[in-house]
Amino acid sequence: MEDVTLDPQRQERAKEYAKISRRFMLVDLIIGILYVLAWLGLGWSLDLKDYLLQWTSNDWLLVAGFGIVFGAVISLLTLPLSYYTGFVLPHRFEQSNQTLKGWITDQIKGILVSGPIGLLLLEVIYAILRGNPITWWLWAAGFLLVFNVLLTNLAPILLFPIFYKFIPLEDEHADLVERLLTLAERANTKVNGVYKFDMSRRTKAANAALTGIGNSRRIILGDTLIDEFTSDEIETILAHELAHHVNKDIPLGIMISSVTTLVGLYLASLGLNWGVNFFGFESAADIAALPLFGLVLGAFSFVTMPLGNAWSRSRERMADTYALETTKQSSAFISAFTRLANQNLSDVDPEPWVEWLLHSHPAISKRIAMAREFEITQNPVR
Repeated sequence: MEDVTLDPQRQERAKEYAKISRRFMLVDLIIGILYVLAWLGLGWSLDLKDYLLQWTSNDWLLVAGFGIVFGAVISLLTLPLSYYTGFVLPHRFEQSNQTLKGWITDQIKGILVSGPIGLLLLEVIYAILRGNPITWWLWAAGFLLVFNVLLTNLAPILLFPIFYKFIPLEDEHADLVERLLTLAERANTKVNGVYKFDMSRRTKAANAALTGIGNSRRIILGDTLIDEFTSDEIETILAHELAHHVNKDIPLGIMISSVTTLVGLYLASLGLNWGVNFFGFESAADIAALPLFGLVLGAFSFVTMPLGNAWSRSRERMADTYALETTKQSSAFISAFTRLANQNLSDVDPEPWVEWLLHSHPAISKRIAMAREFEITQNPVR
């Protein structure tokens, strides 16, 4: 197997890239906070609702109109930031293959996909809020649970193909397909084929995943992964992904997410009830209170983010252990993650506070160290 080592120069670039990205993440967060505070503090929410009431008193149309305006304004305000972080910065660090036309097309597709989905969620939640003003948060959490399960099942079939082209792996990769399907069978995980998707049209980074649930579950490999990685390396990466199914991480994740959502919505109900008196809203179901709704949920998500990431890192470590024990290919695991770090411009050893606050996966240096320890235990020096 080819000896793969970390590129020191790319690690310097990776740390710089990560630092700049974090700064812009902070800028985006500040803009979002100031945006919702302006709507509440300057009375824009009530003004917009009064304006919409001149045209309609229908609750569904009021929610739609308010949601579209509220979402469109913040999208326009953050468009320059999105352009810089999503197009300029990746090109500056030589991580993007995307053309400006391709980036604009993706933005339009994103709006056409996320807009209707977001509006649907907003309409249903406010309908529940109007119909059940006391226990709406409980029913809304139940609806979101069902919605997330459906979306997880349908996304590989309906949504992902909007952005990427998926094709079954060709005969030239028949050996790799057989290895991956055998690996899935050993994990008692039924998959509906192995597919390649065109990551290289947008990025130089490599990735793979096991997407969907039930009949929609499939193995997907980025063409950048297939072109740059060995079959042994790809097998260890997929073994990690399969481990999430073996360890029941998807249903566990949905359950934990549902509980978190339930708590967040309950806190939002308290915030909305408080806002009725403080801001002069008619009721908790007043669409003018939407910025307050978003502010409470956003604050709750930020506060709980480290806990969610800590849980995720623990599950990722379990998945790494499964991959090593199943494939017995610690060298391939090490070379795969070393190659991923080089190719994806990933900081292998982030500062502890960065990993604690922002990372859902353990630092790559820790994952490689674990694989080296596993290799030693499997091949002790005599």
